[in-house]
Amino acid sequence: MPWLQLKAHVAPEQADLLEELLLEEGATAIGLQDAHDDPVFEPERGTTPLWQDTILTGLYDDLDGIDEMLSRIEATWAEQVPGEPCPTIEYELLADRDWEREWMDDFTPLRMGERLWIVPSWHEPPEAGAVNLILDPGLAFGTGTHPTTALCLEWLDGLAVRNELQGKAILDVGCGSGILAIAALKLGATHADGTDIDPQALQASRENAERNAIGAAQLALYYPEQLKGGSYPIVTANILAGPLVELSSMIAGHVAPGGHIALSGILANQASDVLEAYEAQGLYMDEPTVREGWVRLTGHRPA
Repeated sequence: MPWLQLKAHVAPEQADLLEELLLEEGATAIGLQDAHDDPVFEPERGTTPLWQDTILTGLYDDLDGIDEMLSRIEATWAEQVPGEPCPTIEYELLADRDWEREWMDDFTPLRMGERLWIVPSWHEPPEAGAVNLILDPGLAFGTGTHPTTALCLEWLDGLAVRNELQGKAILDVGCGSGILAIAALKLGATHADGTDIDPQALQASRENAERNAIGAAQLALYYPEQLKGGSYPIVTANILAGPLVELSSMIAGHVAPGGHIALSGILANQASDVLEAYEAQGLYMDEPTVREGWVRLTGHRPA
């Protein structure tokens, strides 16, 4: 069945009203995207910033009465915003497609470092004898495709190659899909604690652990306020620069003497602020590793 898509270019102050009008007309989904590929990174908490030229789309499964629908939208707009013309709304028919299947086809096994593979749950491992992490990201962040996650996975693989991960415990702050904690366990760590503020992330982490035959005794999952004190030989945090700086005392405080830390989710122009925050907590930090404008910071606490 084809779908009807309505599309309009809007300014930030116009988006809320037009979105409301499209929903009142029965839109099954609303989308917002940048018309000029200008990224908005790390917005202030509690805000939803939009681009100066935002494309707002509405998707409908009812193809009848499009002209009447547009007339109603324009009339309501004129009543609520007198003197301001309604944004021009274009429409087109979209062929029905299996979007989930297309996404699954694009997500293929990824090699991280020397031994580690990230394998989608619907694929066969490309190397049966490798360290294969079977992953279904579900609703949580973390598939290995983003540079921040890949950099952390390669760091963990490097620790394992140097025999610095075997038998160790790890704390993963902002665990998302559980990918870093599970990878560490598959590479030789004995226990992992993961924290996240999102209940869907904790659910995805537990399900991914079960796919990899990892039980609750190996991977414990917490909301941040539930995490007890204590130090860890390995700490990872792949979140954002703002929270990394804000939580630097807590995160760095969990690094044991002689322990290692990896931080990511950091843009290149934010690296110095994060670096200074963790050096102020007594950690010795390495030179940043940069990939595609994203940074991984690593360091250790002196023994």
